[in-house]
Amino acid sequence: MSQEIIKVVNFTKRYGDYTAVDGISFDVKKGEIFGLLGPNGAGKTSTLECLEGLRSPDGGKIEVMGINPAKDSGKLKDIIGVQLQSTALQETITVKEAMRLFSSYHGIKPRYDLLKRVRLWDKSNARFQELSGGEQKRLVLALAVAHNPEVLILDEPTAALDVQSRVELHELMAELKAEGTTILLATHDMAEAEKMADRMAILLKGKLVTIGTPKEITASGSTETKISVRTTGSSLVGTEGTLSEEYYVFYSDNPGKKVTEIINLIDSQGDTLIDLRVERPSLEERFLEITSVGGTI
Repeated sequence: MSQEIIKVVNFTKRYGDYTAVDGISFDVKKGEIFGLLGPNGAGKTSTLECLEGLRSPDGGKIEVMGINPAKDSGKLKDIIGVQLQSTALQETITVKEAMRLFSSYHGIKPRYDLLKRVRLWDKSNARFQELSGGEQKRLVLALAVAHNPEVLILDEPTAALDVQSRVELHELMAELKAEGTTILLATHDMAEAEKMADRMAILLKGKLVTIGTPKEITASGSTETKISVRTTGSSLVGTEGTLSEEYYVFYSDNPGKKVTEIINLIDSQGDTLIDLRVERPSLEERFLEITSVGGTI
């Protein structure tokens, strides 16, 4: 069984009379990327802040590698790395100075090699305010992993980035995972979660409504699978398929059976199959389904 690096058991967080997180439980295993998804107000930030030791739970238990974040923040700082959604470094600090400062905080030599890894070495003397949004994100991520943390917490790491910067950050995340880093990723970007996460939990109004791999979550929905078929002849004329740009499009909640029926029909008519595409519902479609019905699975 894979080692559980993060354990969240019946975790509750309140702010006065408002319950931000209501008794959620999940675990994150060593070396996996675990996505934490949900609309605004779902409880993601409160969960991350308690995992980071910035706030204390009002109920339940949270552990990061056996450490209670609220009670042992001193031990926690050398185990986790954090990239916040918005990180405000001093505007005039240079890239090199920032790395030297953060490395000294952890009692290690400056990790200038990481500046090369995130393609910022040529801007070592540039001030933080002079960097582009993507460059700032890459710098903050380099600072977060300078001490080789076993756990990396990323809060909307690619928000407002251009396509190239997003690709670069995804590549770095994949490299860190390959090296054994456990990553907790909070994001609104369903495509990012579907691409990067091994497993994920979806929160809604403080409650955990579903957990699993991207494929498990999308497969559990009521949205039907799209089947697009193109043939040389007219065997599909008169079927329930809808013609769209030379393809007949079918929808089914039993795609295996439907594909077999379509192929059998094509063969029986002496027709020839040119192309067949089966597209399962996306994570975004499943997410909208969950959130639109109040979390019903």
